[in-house]
Order: sequence, then structure tokens, then C-alpha cells
Amino acid sequence: MTQCEKILRHMEEYGSITSLEAMQEYHILRLASRITDLKKAGIPIHRDMITQKNRYGETVTFARYSISGR
Repeated sequence: MTQCEKILRHMEEYGSITSLEAMQEYHILRLASRITDLKKAGIPIHRDMITQKNRYGETVTFARYSISGR
């Protein structure tokens, strides 16, 4: 199974994926590049930018990707 297939399956099963999830679950380090590949293949991907506090109280922002319309 390719990295793109793993990411697509994850989004279909769990609704969305972040770079941390991709790294921990599938050892995929360049999620944004694979998302670009999926978009080029015609998959409608939606990106939400999430802002949260880390364990040190600092504000961090990261992307959460999902399939549009699902």
C-alpha cells in the first residue's frame, strides 16, 4: 500500500489526519506532499488550520486534512 493509499484510507476511516498522526501511525514524514499528490489525483481535500496550546502553554498551529464533503 502506498503512502497516499494509507492516508486516504485513514481519512475515510477516521475522518481526518494531521502530520503527527501520519508520522506516528504510518511513519509518513511529508504529509503535505502526499496531500498534494492526492489533490492532483482528483481527491477533494479540505484543510483546517487548528490552533492549540502545547504542553508549555505556547500557541501552536497545525493542519488537519479531511476529504471534502464527508
